[in-house]
Amino acid sequence: MFAKSVFCLLLTALATPATTAFAPLALQTSVQRSSSTAVFVSSNDDNVFDRRDAFAQATKFVAGIALTTGVIAVPNANAAETSKVVVAGATGQTGRRVLERLAKAGNTEVIGGVRNIDKATKSLGEASTVVRGAMVQQVASVDTSAVNLKRLDVVKDSVDDLAANMAGAQSLVIATGFIPGKNPASWSAACHEVDNVGTIKLIDAAKKTGTVKKIVMVSSILTNGRNWGQEKSPGFVITNVFGGALDEKLVAENYLRQSGIDYTIVRPGGLKSKPPTGALQISAEDTLNSGEISRDLVADVVIASLTDKKANNKILEIIEDDGTPPKVFNGLNM
Repeated sequence: MFAKSVFCLLLTALATPATTAFAPLALQTSVQRSSSTAVFVSSNDDNVFDRRDAFAQATKFVAGIALTTGVIAVPNANAAETSKVVVAGATGQTGRRVLERLAKAGNTEVIGGVRNIDKATKSLGEASTVVRGAMVQQVASVDTSAVNLKRLDVVKDSVDDLAANMAGAQSLVIATGFIPGKNPASWSAACHEVDNVGTIKLIDAAKKTGTVKKIVMVSSILTNGRNWGQEKSPGFVITNVFGGALDEKLVAENYLRQSGIDYTIVRPGGLKSKPPTGALQISAEDTLNSGEISRDLVADVVIASLTDKKANNKILEIIEDDGTPPKVFNGLNM
């Protein structure tokens, strides 16, 4: 019954015509590629449903987004300020984009932490077509000649093991995320392991190194939706049905905020694998309940947030301009 209700909900979202959403004033950001040493963790599997792509489809029929009173900009990153970065989630759809940008820097030493080195080497080195739920995605290859792969597993490895492989790093990017398998009965436990416990282990490991001073975490808009009246919104319902992903991410977000380490939490809207077609829009926390964004832009914001002091201890909610002019909502320009 549960599985049937999930797929009915997804089919409804996919079958509903798209409408124009209200959006805050667009802000175009130019993001420089940073030069750094990076460590990555793999958390990706084949032949699985992608809740984020389902969310991207669901948001197309939402009527509007919440009013925001301000827009936060993330300026260019300064490569000189970052010497070694640990990025968890290298073979994931967003993580591999971060990996690609760092690997192409030329003078960047990239250390890839993955669950299975052989599988990750093949996955990163080959272009492929991946089917995720109702989505067919073209996945570009990544030049791994400048990448040194090492094992890091956020589920199986201990905090000590993770910390050992982060030794000497100044920054951590968390781009891991639970990806639902074919059995809905397993989603809740698996999501708890990765998006909650696994993420907290990464934060604890970063603290244990004694050298990590900045953490950038990729989360999702509506993570805190229950606390600002969005519990019944289509985006929240569609996303959270996959193992309670938003609730689990919120626990990890709050843990990071209380960790004592400088942080930036990046909350993207529904994720698109295609290149961006609109300007980047950045808004304050708990303001957006719909919208989509290219994973390319998410990767750019993540890299910029590593060194931009204006992003320190901030939550950035990001979507992509849909190409329409600003709307008027409740008498205010958005």
